[in-house]
Amino acid sequence: MRTSTVESAQDSASLPLNSLVRVPAAPASTQIFEATHSFDPMDWTSVRAQFNLDPRLAHLANFYLASYPKPVRDAIEHYRNALDNDPHSFLNDNNFAKPEQALWRHVVNQIVRYVGGSIDEIALTGNTTLGLSLIYNGLTLRPDQEILTTTHEFYPHYEAIRLATQKWGGAMRQVSLYDESPKAAVDEMVNRLIGAIRPETRVLAITWVHSGTGVVLPVSAVSAALESINGNRDESDRVILVVDGVHGFGVIDEDVASMGCDFFAAGTHKWILGPHGTGIVWGKAASWPLVQPTIPSLMAREPSNAWRESRIPVGPVQASWISPGGFLAYEHLWAIAEAFRFHERIGRTRVSNRILDLNGWLKEGLAEMEHVRLHSPQRRELSAGFVCFDLIDVAPREVVQRLRQVGVIASGAPYGTPCARFSAGIINSEEDVERALAAVKSIR
Repeated sequence: MRTSTVESAQDSASLPLNSLVRVPAAPASTQIFEATHSFDPMDWTSVRAQFNLDPRLAHLANFYLASYPKPVRDAIEHYRNALDNDPHSFLNDNNFAKPEQALWRHVVNQIVRYVGGSIDEIALTGNTTLGLSLIYNGLTLRPDQEILTTTHEFYPHYEAIRLATQKWGGAMRQVSLYDESPKAAVDEMVNRLIGAIRPETRVLAITWVHSGTGVVLPVSAVSAALESINGNRDESDRVILVVDGVHGFGVIDEDVASMGCDFFAAGTHKWILGPHGTGIVWGKAASWPLVQPTIPSLMAREPSNAWRESRIPVGPVQASWISPGGFLAYEHLWAIAEAFRFHERIGRTRVSNRILDLNGWLKEGLAEMEHVRLHSPQRRELSAGFVCFDLIDVAPREVVQRLRQVGVIASGAPYGTPCARFSAGIINSEEDVERALAAVKSIR
């Protein structure tokens, strides 16, 4: 476990709604919003009880949008009530009056305990799409340079790249990493990707977990292979590695800051179980100066100080400069910390193993059915929280509809080649898995 000094608010149970929430230095283990008194993080039934999910359903589309655990619900409600009671005083006292004690810094401190690195490397955003767009739109690239990506990207990542290259006049190119997703292999994916890099390649844009197949791309292996290429390039031509990490974030037990990428974007309202409309971008401290801000920030002093003093901001650019400004849904922004605390209480490794176990059992069961085609690799290290499949002679959309009719919530993949998807999470049980498998078996 990492150790750090985390700024924490007072216990909400003893705090009047019209009081100032102070943010003194506090031990990293401080809990502000507790789970139910009976919560046992070592008991998966107790974990499930922290959510308000309909108990009549087997919820197996967990990648989509999170249901909140109790500490996150309580934090949102607390901050909402405080802002409703005295919006000017509460927001000013806790966000602007004392910048070093602002609640957003308390949030970032908690995130650092999960991703690694330092607080100066994290920008707070609204979702993965916004984070990726801020990076691609902010990079200063020449018209003779390109962004290399893959054929496996989801629409928002693809479109963020296309719009950026259209703006600065560069090129966008794609490469396929595997011919058959169930047979995807680490060496083949890395070799195809690295082999496609050309002298004009300035950005390598990849996705950690492909939501159309469930394949996990070995980001650390890709970044290691890039080192030899970048070692022979000038800084202005160095390949910048950007990762859409949303479907590995909260699933795979790996420090983002140790993966070797330059930038990593993810929403925190999916596997992290955080408030809706929240996300982060982590970036190397040395890489943030490559990005020009797109939206004025209220989380950085220098840009606003420069405006008051009628001068241009003096860099280098830091992560906080990239965090979008304007007034936000602060009750959601500040409650992000409780989602990361919830993971911390259960244990990141335990969360990861639970998700991989449940989805592994789903894959094993589906693989035994003659009328099912499995698209996700069965190897544990190459598949995360997705189980992608289709049925012979039954359209994926119909599969999803028929599963829903019997209380099993699955999803359809909106790619050119559609499929049905399960995504089991820590809110699920072995009974949910058996129920889903029985439902698929009955569809003919």
